[in-house]
Amino acid sequence: MSRNSQLVDSHGRIIRDLRVSVTDRCNFRCMYCLPETEEAANFYLNRFQPAADSIKINREWQPQSRMLTFEEIARFVRIGRDLGIQKIRLTGGEPLLRKDFEKLVGMLAKIDGIHDIAMTTNGFLFKQKGKALRDAGLSRVSFSLDSLDRENFAKITGRDALSNVCESIDLAITLGFSPLKINAVIIKGVNDHEVVELVRFARSKGASMRFIEFMPLDSNRAWQKELVMKGNEILEVVKRHFELTPKIPVNASETAKRWGFPDGKGELGIIAPVSEPFCGHCNRLRLTADGQLRTCLFSLNEHDLRGVLRAGSSDEEVALYAQSVVLQKEAGHRIGQKDFAQPLRTMSCIGG
Repeated sequence: MSRNSQLVDSHGRIIRDLRVSVTDRCNFRCMYCLPETEEAANFYLNRFQPAADSIKINREWQPQSRMLTFEEIARFVRIGRDLGIQKIRLTGGEPLLRKDFEKLVGMLAKIDGIHDIAMTTNGFLFKQKGKALRDAGLSRVSFSLDSLDRENFAKITGRDALSNVCESIDLAITLGFSPLKINAVIIKGVNDHEVVELVRFARSKGASMRFIEFMPLDSNRAWQKELVMKGNEILEVVKRHFELTPKIPVNASETAKRWGFPDGKGELGIIAPVSEPFCGHCNRLRLTADGQLRTCLFSLNEHDLRGVLRAGSSDEEVALYAQSVVLQKEAGHRIGQKDFAQPLRTMSCIGG
């Protein structure tokens, strides 16, 4: 395979970033992803009756036999490396629910040319796994933290686990993970009143606070545009309390607009895919836990990499397949357009 080969889509975008989901299972039930709790149902009931009527419990996880093995994931990452992939983000579901997850991290860390291995986690199991992950070669970690109020945290996530997640963040700092990111999905009427306190918390940890717009990827299609706190609205709230200095993007494919603080403590990032799409510079490819390639978070089509891998295909054949998939990458998502259709799979199944 030629090392000059690349993953280039029909719009000229070069793919450098691979997001790998390792499981569709999660131990949280966040209302923006798996809104299966009574609290979530009540929230939607009070606002949008049709959406509330659709709330139901879903326990149909993919069988283990359909999940990619660590060896299959590592093989595709090696092939992707030869096609220009440089960064890997490991996601779920909740990635730390995958047995022996640190072994996969170690396998990926040994692949020359992969410059960055990051993970997104809810933090619940991080205290048990953090050191092993650091030793295995994990570069960075992002924690989901949508509230600093114990009751509100439990309402949003379905778990009374705020103290556990905060302790995990402290452990990550002790272990030297840097830069450390804290992600919060902001929903009007749920946690929009906590924006400033979340910024203060992140600054106290020297972390980057990333606010993410509420996206239509929940399991029960209860998303409503009226619940989206737009990125510019979040920014205005923060500006009323902090002086901010815009940061120049490191590369054109950054998903977050970033700001620094005069004292250098922490950072603010806003990811606004609903109100300010960044599709034109997207350099991502996604691999689901069951081996499907997705060219966009909101793709309506998936491409069966697992079948190709398990059919005895050579590395060259797998590479050609990946290139053919990337050529089908959409120009952008269509949130807000009349013809927008929500993907059949939810965020927990696609990978964050």
